[in-house]
Amino acid sequence: MDTERRARIAVTVEGFKLPRYEEIPDVGLFLEQTVKYVNSYLSALPGAAITGSMVGNYVKMGLVANPVKKQYDRERIAYIFFIAVVKPVLSLDQIKLFMGLQKRTYPADVAYGYFREELKNVLDVVFGLKDKLDAVGSDRMTDEKDMLRNTIITVAHKIYLDRFFEAVANEDSRGEES
Repeated sequence: MDTERRARIAVTVEGFKLPRYEEIPDVGLFLEQTVKYVNSYLSALPGAAITGSMVGNYVKMGLVANPVKKQYDRERIAYIFFIAVVKPVLSLDQIKLFMGLQKRTYPADVAYGYFREELKNVLDVVFGLKDKLDAVGSDRMTDEKDMLRNTIITVAHKIYLDRFFEAVANEDSRGEES
């Protein structure tokens, strides 16, 4: 692959990271504030953007607990981040099963921390920003952590392919203009 193209593609995720669990607002955000907050972090990830109606559907399906007084707290927002990132590669039914397993294994803050670290870890490897995957978390590898890593690998490869095809399309359109 053209190293110039690879570098342009890598720049799209170079500084990407989700907020730490403690950094997510816990004061309670209304729906539109929640959507704006989540989308502000996910702009580098094609297909990850959410809408208010999507969040409403996640609540109806039981993926996200009902907001309290129409406000989404830290835990609910963390789950929305997870759903938004994995929805391009998993069905909502699969996400529901996945989240059920995670909830039985880890508290929300730990599960989100693993998700956040693994997403950055895998994106950096897939986009060529580092050479190998790091171990995530301090406990042993569980089926849930293995499933998370494999899901994130799939997400990262999908994002990479989307960015690659976008770069090629842009190159082709510039070539046609010449």
